[in-house]
Amino acid sequence: MTTATTPLGRVLRDRDGVRLQFVRTFDAPVEDVWSALTEPDRMERWIGTWTGDPASGNVLFAMTSEGDVQPEPVRIVRCEPPHVLQLEMATGDGPWPVTATLREQSGRTELTFVHELAEPYDASAIGPGWQYYLDRLDATVRGAEPAADFEPYYPALKDAYPVPEAATP
Repeated sequence: MTTATTPLGRVLRDRDGVRLQFVRTFDAPVEDVWSALTEPDRMERWIGTWTGDPASGNVLFAMTSEGDVQPEPVRIVRCEPPHVLQLEMATGDGPWPVTATLREQSGRTELTFVHELAEPYDASAIGPGWQYYLDRLDATVRGAEPAADFEPYYPALKDAYPVPEAATP
């Protein structure tokens, strides 16, 4: 199931900052979703691969679904299998703090995925990008073939992730 034209996330602004948030539910146990999020062989199906020793708190990550790319450093901020994975991904635009939180109930797993945004707070490309990857994760968990083309997501969703205005004092 791809959701290339229906926004499934939202941008939130509060006293903690501005963040992009997605909530997804999988018909799978939490251990299966965790495996798809963290094991290199399964990750490669939907986003990329990592190398290195996670126990060190640092790995190299390559978004292989985007073609031939160079691995970039990722700092593992918090890892509590199979429920919390908090990372800081190095990018050309600066660090990307992301957190995946998993909760299982009755054999179904809810994933809350949060990307903390930095100024100038633009989610017009990041929102469609994470939606694409989360659709690919969903396909991986279901054992289906992930969507291969990002083009239906962008520009169709570029205006779907507006940043809320700051509250006036």
